[in-house]
Formats: sequence, structure tokens, C-alpha cells
Amino acid sequence: MAFLFQAGEYPASPGCYIMKDAGGRILYVGKSKNLRSRLRSYFQSTPDRRRVRQQVSEIAAIEVVLVNNEAESLLLENNLIKLHKPPYNRALKKDNSGFAYLQLTNERFPRLAVYYRNRSRQVPSDPLDGKRLGPYPSARFRDELMEFITEHFGLRTCSTLPKQVCLLYHIGKCSGVCAGMITEDQYRETAQQAAELLASSGQGLIEAMYAKMELYASRLEFEKAQHMLKHIRILEQAPDKQIVDRESAIDQDVLYFGEAHVLIAKVQEGMLTDFQLHELEQAYSEIACDRFIVSRYGEARPAELIVNRIGDTKRVRSALRVKGKGAVKLKITQPLRGLKYDLLQLCKDNYEYRLRRL
Repeated sequence: MAFLFQAGEYPASPGCYIMKDAGGRILYVGKSKNLRSRLRSYFQSTPDRRRVRQQVSEIAAIEVVLVNNEAESLLLENNLIKLHKPPYNRALKKDNSGFAYLQLTNERFPRLAVYYRNRSRQVPSDPLDGKRLGPYPSARFRDELMEFITEHFGLRTCSTLPKQVCLLYHIGKCSGVCAGMITEDQYRETAQQAAELLASSGQGLIEAMYAKMELYASRLEFEKAQHMLKHIRILEQAPDKQIVDRESAIDQDVLYFGEAHVLIAKVQEGMLTDFQLHELEQAYSEIACDRFIVSRYGEARPAELIVNRIGDTKRVRSALRVKGKGAVKLKITQPLRGLKYDLLQLCKDNYEYRLRRL
């Protein structure tokens, strides 16, 4: 039976869409600034390409994930494709494709490198686990920032340290640590300054760059000041704030409790990976919330639960306490502001959308 597409069921807002076949297998993951318009394009007329016609013929269900802006839809699409590797997605399947971080490596003489996150639990983490900034939906934005950090802090760009300085040293873009032009301690101190600048991402980074530009101007180094201004102008065009792909060492579940259902957003090491809607066994109450948490997380569980409502936090923690040496205490958070609150609001938006479709 052919899939019946009804445009009114889908929002005219940004997000990702997940096309599945009758067996629940993910066929294709896409994104759009206007989900309704994008999905309508698949069904309004017969697609020109044979591959797309075949894809549409296999669709049995379309799941939608709402996000806040286009930057989030780009990043979420990238992550979902890498996790599920849908057969009709040709691009972005490789781990070294899509959107990358910048990473200051933890080598003896640190350098700035492009870093792609490992989304598979089967593969060990990258051994060069230094300071990171990103991810960047814009490769141009990322490369300009990398050029700025490397040049203005004299960081090396070579993967293997040479025995004598190269052209970059002679044109003032490298400190020449390879040939002892500065000491190892001086280089590492400079690299630490670069790490601190990376840590002051967003407006803090731009403010730090303005301060650097003013310093160059006060020294009458106008060419350097002008070059700095060029980088600032590019960085001021940064993508929208996003919360679907960030750096974190732990797994989190975000739970939004409604009247008769709860929506769980799975966040794997900072990456939003899935939404799961569950029915509550009894009418919405704090007791129902507590019972659901205890029954759901009796064994395998993330390091943190972010919830919109809970009855007795102490009692829930006690019921879920893991005994034994080295056991990690479960963290339960009911945020009122900040990133975790934003994650909860995103979960709420998706909950309300899914309830309307029930």
C-alpha cells in the first residue's frame, strides 16, 4: 500500500525528516528549513530521478524531529546519517565527512587540527584528545578560524616536526620551534594561550580578537590589525546557536512528562540521537513520573537524567543506586535555565508535535 502523504500533518518549520519502510528500517534522512514544503516536493509530482522514485515507493512512515534553527538541522542530519547509514543517503556516511571541530592536540608541541567525532561506540576515542571548538556547519568559517589561531599564535602546521625552519617561519606564520627559535616552554605557553582563546568561543572569542586587533593598532602594526579585522568580520557571521551537537563526556536522557505520555530525547556524549515516545501507566502525576523513571532505568542508564518534573528526587536516586566499589551516582537535574533547559524545551516542542499526530 502506497504511503499517503498529507501535507497538513507536517510543520512549516526547521528540522529533520526520517523516512522508514514497512519494517521500520531507515531509508533516508534529510533536513529542511521548511519541513512541510520539502516533504511535499517528494509527493506533488513524479520525481525525475529513478533512485528518488524507488525511495518514495518504499516509504511507509515519515518521522520528524523539530529543531530551533537551520544550523541544528544541518548538524542533526549529519549525525543521524553517520549513525544509521541509510541506503538512500549517498553523502555524509563517512566519519571524516560533514561538520568538524577544531582541536588543539595534546602532542609535545601542540598544533591545531581538524577533528571529526567518532559516533560509534565500537571504535575507541581519538588519542589526540586536546581542547576542541565547534562543530562548524561552515567549512569556510572553520578554516578561517584555524588560519587565525595558527598564524597569530605561531603554532606549527606540520604533522611531523622538521629539523629546520620552513617558509612559514620566514613569513612570520610559525614560531620555528622545530629549530629552537623559541624554547619548548615558550611554545607550550603560547599554545596554552591559544587553548584559552578556543575556550572563549562565541562572543568571547570575537571580543578577544578585537582586543588583539587594538593591540596591533596601538603598536602601529596596521597590516596585522587589518588582517585581524578581516577574520573578525568572517567570524561575526557565525551560524546560529545550536544544542544538538556539543562536547560532553557523558550520556544524558532528557525526559519531558506530559498528561499521559513521556518523550525521551537520547543525548550520546553531547549528540542528540533519538526521540522515544512512551505512554505512562497511570494519570500524569509526580508519582507516575517517579515510577516511570525507576522502572525505565533500573539497570542500563545514562549518567544524567534531565527532567521537567519529578516527585521525590532523593527516593528515586535511592531506588536506582548502584552498589559496589566505583559505582557512579545517578545525576537527576530539573533545570530552570541554560543549556539543559534548552534541551528540555526542544524535547517539549517535539512532544507536543507528536501528541498532535496521535
